[in-house]
Amino acid sequence: MRIEELKPSKRVPGRWLAVLEDASILRVGEGEVVDFALYAGKELTQEQAQALAAAARRSGLKEKALELLTRKPMSRKELERKLADWEAGEEETAAICDRMEELGFLNDASYAAQVVRHYSAKGCGEHKLRDELYRRGVPRQLWEEALAQAADPADAIDAFVQKKLAGKEPDRKELKKVSDALLRRGYGWEDISAALRRFGAQTED
Repeated sequence: MRIEELKPSKRVPGRWLAVLEDASILRVGEGEVVDFALYAGKELTQEQAQALAAAARRSGLKEKALELLTRKPMSRKELERKLADWEAGEEETAAICDRMEELGFLNDASYAAQVVRHYSAKGCGEHKLRDELYRRGVPRQLWEEALAQAADPADAIDAFVQKKLAGKEPDRKELKKVSDALLRRGYGWEDISAALRRFGAQTED
């Protein structure tokens, strides 16, 4: 297989286009150009062509993973799922995730803390925070350290109760409505009932 033309991509910096004799185009990175000593006119054996195609595929997957992580932080599990969607093999996936961790773009502990801070600031309770960590594939051994960074639930619950009940003499129906809303936000009943008592409402266990 002969390389008829080798030229830099006009759209993607660091990418090269290898135009083969069958008119197909192989998109390769600078690493592949160097590692395979590519140049226009070079003849590739079938084995070399296959190896180059495999290397170009891995390089492309790495580029997509890096682009994704620079736009949106995620857990290793989430990146593994995305790579599976891109039809990456298990070995490719493991190698790419390991490399992203080495480069600092993938860090489950840091990501877990970020998730907790984000949802805690939005007024979500511990149950909701745990649900988010689970949904995002964060390893369970990292949960407790991340959850320790959550805001004190009392302040958020008090603010919510004050907003909903200020100036009212709430009946049982109104109290249940507020309690249910807080439960949906992931707060436990113990914290909710304590807040209602601080507001002066009578609660039932």
